[in-house]
Amino acid sequence: MAISKSRGHVVINTEECKGCELCIEACPSDVLFLSDKFNTHGYHPSAYKGDACTGCGICFYTCPEPGAITVFKRWDLMTETAACSHCGGDYKVFHTDEKPDVLICTNCLKPIKDSQ
Repeated sequence: MAISKSRGHVVINTEECKGCELCIEACPSDVLFLSDKFNTHGYHPSAYKGDACTGCGICFYTCPEPGAITVFKRWDLMTETAACSHCGGDYKVFHTDEKPDVLICTNCLKPIKDSQ
């Protein structure tokens, strides 16, 4: 059985990222780059190319900003999706052990509001 080259997925919290580029330099798969857009603090945050992440987590451990990088190690196994009111589209979602009844959007990492 062949293992997909893109097993992982990186989410960058653009408001936490200061654009130091440590994650970009450390990434062995070369899947991160510096965005040409500014965040609200005036920094160019890192961004994910969208595929070929192996889920190694080196970017996460290299980043000096807590909460700036989230790595999903088995992106290929995440299949549940839901509409996120923050992002304006359907994205993969996950549950946490602390709040198993709350869905978290993998695009913005915010809780998805229950429409009931």
